[in-house]
Amino acid sequence: MSPKPWVLVTGASGFVGARLVRLLAAEGERVRAFVRPGARLDAFAGLPRDRFELAFGDVTIEHTVYRALAGCDRMYHLASVLRYWDARPERILYPATEGTRCVLRAAAARALERVVVTSSVAVLGTTAEAVLMDEAHVSTGPEPDLYALAKRRALAVTEEAAARGLPVVVVMPSGLAGPGDRRPTPVGAMIARYLNARFRTPTPPGGASVADVDDVARGHLMAMERGVPGQRYILGGENVTYEGLIIMLSELTGLPPPRPAPALWMVLGLARVMEVGALLTGREPALTRSMARGRYGRYSWVTSAKAERMLGYVRRPLTETLRRTVGWFISHGRVPERLGRRLRYELEAR
Repeated sequence: MSPKPWVLVTGASGFVGARLVRLLAAEGERVRAFVRPGARLDAFAGLPRDRFELAFGDVTIEHTVYRALAGCDRMYHLASVLRYWDARPERILYPATEGTRCVLRAAAARALERVVVTSSVAVLGTTAEAVLMDEAHVSTGPEPDLYALAKRRALAVTEEAAARGLPVVVVMPSGLAGPGDRRPTPVGAMIARYLNARFRTPTPPGGASVADVDDVARGHLMAMERGVPGQRYILGGENVTYEGLIIMLSELTGLPPPRPAPALWMVLGLARVMEVGALLTGREPALTRSMARGRYGRYSWVTSAKAERMLGYVRRPLTETLRRTVGWFISHGRVPERLGRRLRYELEAR
């Protein structure tokens, strides 16, 4: 009997990618993790050698992807630059467009049975009112930040490949939280700032959908198994205001509740100062003006009804995700030891 084909995961060292690799291995798949040379590999510790191996390369170099696809029949393309600012925007935009193009050309050359491409609800934009967006929503909001623009361009490349007959399915995760958020993601960064704040955290108006990373990873498997080529599926979580998110954290941890955020003009001024500082230091600012305009007082609320109905997607309660996230931050030293002991006690007591 010939061995079972491999499945390739690009962006395998990222937040969702690392959880997806582990889930695939646990499901009995032979999974090949495609990572850049020098990427952190600790997320793969303990994976079975008979069902896991590494492949090194760069998604913008097509022959490295083609080589990694040898013996594969499916692929998950998650590789992405999770950044919102760069003095040279092409360093964010180019990997999204050319990387996606190279990956899908390699997939077509290998005649893969199915490809799942990870997009984002960021392509849908935000709304001024708390309404639910679905996969067909057309953005009429502010100009997108660089991350959203990169995702939109990558989606256009993906849909062009689908129109040519490539069996590709698109998944669109919302904001993410959960164990393993090393970078962290924007939601994880908000949680970490709250946990480490000495004073009440200012919380802007507006809100977002927050999903558990492991629910989204399993949603990828469902899209591979049941998704219709050429279709989009939102993998969202609980829709919550930013204030409501911090209140949930306060109730879980016993830390102070949020306080109102400053006016938008003050936030934009602070973002401008951060952008100037970034130009001088080369470090990405925590906030940019495009981020502030796109999120302050605006909503990224979505419905996962299509994925629930057609894929069987299931999402857990946000309180459970927040508990898992805080617990992981504590156990991995993302808060001071003394505070971590207190938070651990609070989590166990509630």
